[in-house]
Amino acid sequence: MAITGTANLAAPTPPSLCRLFPKPRYLPTHTLKPRPISASLSSIDIRSPNWTPGSWKSKKAQQLPEYPDPVELESVLKTLESFPPLVFAGEARNLEERLADAAVGKAFLLQGGDCAESFKEFSGTNIRDTFRVLLQMGIVLTFGAQLPVIKVGRMAGQFAKPRSDPFEVKDGVKLPSYRGDNINGDAFDEKSRTPDPQRLIRAYLQSVGTLNLLRAFATGGYAAMQRVSQWNLDFVQHSEQGDRYTELAQRVDEALGFMAAAGLTTDHPIMNTIEFWTSHECLHLPYEQALTREDSTTGLYYDCSAHMLWVGERTRQLDGAHVEFLRGISNPLGIKVNVRFHLEKVYLHHLKWRDVFLVLLVDFVELTKK
Repeated sequence: MAITGTANLAAPTPPSLCRLFPKPRYLPTHTLKPRPISASLSSIDIRSPNWTPGSWKSKKAQQLPEYPDPVELESVLKTLESFPPLVFAGEARNLEERLADAAVGKAFLLQGGDCAESFKEFSGTNIRDTFRVLLQMGIVLTFGAQLPVIKVGRMAGQFAKPRSDPFEVKDGVKLPSYRGDNINGDAFDEKSRTPDPQRLIRAYLQSVGTLNLLRAFATGGYAAMQRVSQWNLDFVQHSEQGDRYTELAQRVDEALGFMAAAGLTTDHPIMNTIEFWTSHECLHLPYEQALTREDSTTGLYYDCSAHMLWVGERTRQLDGAHVEFLRGISNPLGIKVNVRFHLEKVYLHHLKWRDVFLVLLVDFVELTKK
């Protein structure tokens, strides 16, 4: 489970959260000023100059697989271009509004999910359990910090894995590294490790199924606030953490009882539905380009494979292909960094491209060791 902070990590933190999220001293003191979302986007020209969805091809690209059959790859990408978008531009703009609140300390961003999704573990149960964990964490943070929690799943597209070495050697046999189920298989044999373009189609279809279930959970009553005491998972039962969560759930139930008595009944929409967004690392650029669409209402480009995307440690070169692609899309963006990263240069350089909301993804495990 990955937890993120926002670009305003230096903002005051409620006492109950200070131990988990200490103030990082290496970050710049100034924060992003999000553009006014309430203004008409059609009247604001924030398009990146000299950019097209395919302009990244003129830059050096890291972490991309080498397909043995480029013709088959091109055919698959054409098919993906004809498919419906997974998410819509308006949804991404709504997330940007929520993140703007987080940037000024009025909300908290919670992002979580698997390191990489797989074809083998694709099931409604796994999707439900990940969703439920995020709901549980959201309840704890909301109740403890008294702030709205923006819930973003690292789901419905988080397949590709960056690798430190393009090849793997076992017992003298050298094969391409496993790069995620949307590219190749994890079994150590030549057939499995050969990049297969058809896996991109399967990744898209699995993302469709995941998103469909997430939307149903978020709006169909499963996420109802009054179910908080029923969201116990097997791995926390009969444990100190489980007991603490049960105690918290009882307190939330008491608060809900008071709210119902005051007139805010449990059948109110705000009590039965939640907002939930998806995100993944922008790694497989041909796939991302194939799902990029021009928004008919604003003329801006959005990568419609997810609501939010981020650039990782191995692909955030300023003159690289991934940064080139991301500078032209209007989704909320993230930069994954470690505690030794000097943010200032990338931060200021990015603002020269366009007024965009940036989320800083920090390794809190390393942060809390300091």
